[in-house]
Amino acid sequence: MLISSFAVTGNHSSVARGFKPRKSLGQNFLISKDIAVIEAKYAKGMTVLELGPGTGILTRELCKSAKHVIAVEKDARLADAIKTSLKEENLKIIEADFFSVDFSKFEGIDIMVSNIPYNLSSKLIYWLSGMNIPALICMQKEFAEHMIAKPGTRNYSKLSVVSSLSFNVHRVRDVPAGNFYPKPRVDSTIVYLVPKHSQIGSEALAMISLIMNHKKKRLRNAIVDSSKELGLTKSEARKISEGLKDADSRPFQLEPEQILEIATQFKGLCKLRTSI
Repeated sequence: MLISSFAVTGNHSSVARGFKPRKSLGQNFLISKDIAVIEAKYAKGMTVLELGPGTGILTRELCKSAKHVIAVEKDARLADAIKTSLKEENLKIIEADFFSVDFSKFEGIDIMVSNIPYNLSSKLIYWLSGMNIPALICMQKEFAEHMIAKPGTRNYSKLSVVSSLSFNVHRVRDVPAGNFYPKPRVDSTIVYLVPKHSQIGSEALAMISLIMNHKKKRLRNAIVDSSKELGLTKSEARKISEGLKDADSRPFQLEPEQILEIATQFKGLCKLRTSI
């Protein structure tokens, strides 16, 4: 079902109910103009990228505030509806899987502003960590709490480590579930991510993941328990772990920078061991 020109300018709750949400795409449509206005302010005068514009409530506000808007929508129904309803000259709608688009073809993107499907949260954070652009993202509240979790707390995880190494994360505000249709079972949180312009190599990232999968064990034991994933025998893993700094520490108590240092050191020790 396509929305008419009334769709983006009328009652947003009614508009959203005009579509059958697709669970496979994690669709929950924002219906609060107030939230959209708050989000759009972050893109004032900029070239902004939006993932999943949905019914276009945020897209319209972005067009008012930003210099250029690039909105990527995978759902053909929604992409066609926004193309019909929003004729702003500073808007480009791309119908595609967001992660398949070559954004290098576009003039410099200054910021991302999006209400993202919950099921894309992790993938997007790792994508953003390599893009070095700021982002204002509305995401599941629990996910945001993992992003900002500190060492020694229950929510401290791989996501916390990578987020801290890649961004300065600012919690803007919580967004109650009633601001979306269909109403999700959980609340959301808007976070503002400022890149630190640091690059985490794929090998170091994989090592951080292994370490944090065993975050409450001593580091030396976490390495041994990960020997199969590392392509090592337990004996080899044990010997390498003995050379690690903080080998007797528990990862969930270490700062993100310490964990990255360990991951980098481990990579070096593995190469050394291989050459012997």
